[in-house]
Amino acid sequence: MERRMLVAGNWKMYTTSGEGVVLVQDLADALSDFDGDVEVVVGPPFTGLKSASTVIELDHLDMGLAAQDCHWEPEGAFTGAIAPRMLSELRVDYVIIGHSERREYFGETDETVNKKVHAVFEAGMVPIMCVGETLAIRDDLATDSFVRGQVMAGAAGLTTEQAERLVVAYEPIWAIGTGRTPTPESANDVARMIRATIGAMYGPPVAQKVRVLYGGSVKAENAKMFFTEPDIDGGLVGGAALKADSFADIVRAAS
Repeated sequence: MERRMLVAGNWKMYTTSGEGVVLVQDLADALSDFDGDVEVVVGPPFTGLKSASTVIELDHLDMGLAAQDCHWEPEGAFTGAIAPRMLSELRVDYVIIGHSERREYFGETDETVNKKVHAVFEAGMVPIMCVGETLAIRDDLATDSFVRGQVMAGAAGLTTEQAERLVVAYEPIWAIGTGRTPTPESANDVARMIRATIGAMYGPPVAQKVRVLYGGSVKAENAKMFFTEPDIDGGLVGGAALKADSFADIVRAAS
């Protein structure tokens, strides 16, 4: 089946609220003449979600909004945490879950990823669930078994309807922000394995609807090579998403 390409920008801990507004507007200008069928999503820090949401709504932009994380509880005494329902009120469409930086620096586990995936769906949004291996795992030729385990644990217990809406982002940790990338063919091999894993869990028809993104030093110069692979349905973009022109070029590469 035909899956709609998705290009999402993870702004990480960059941009103030005002800077985010300018970036959204600049991106809209850069894509003003673009008529390809690509879903475009921006992912500001928590402090920039309200202003970005307002600009997208008032300017009638064909652009989705992603948060970078959330807690799995709907409310409670969790100082500093953000509940899914707080995000859905801001018209957030997607929530990035289990990014390698969250796993490495903030103790994210496959168990908490799974809790967050369920919480995001229950709040009416869609999780972008991140998986990926370290260089040591890659060198041990254990990428498939490791990533398969992440997918099985993170996506466990979903309904069929939830599973087919799930977005999985394959981000090899050794490639994030390093300028190093796998070959498009090897990235597609992992994407195909991810799809097969979802198929084993929820059936082949569901697997054909799940979108698998590639992330890890995605740039305008290499995006087309990854996006033409059959099992890669777009990208989760980091640093290149902070410049409107480069991100727009990546979006065009997906059309």
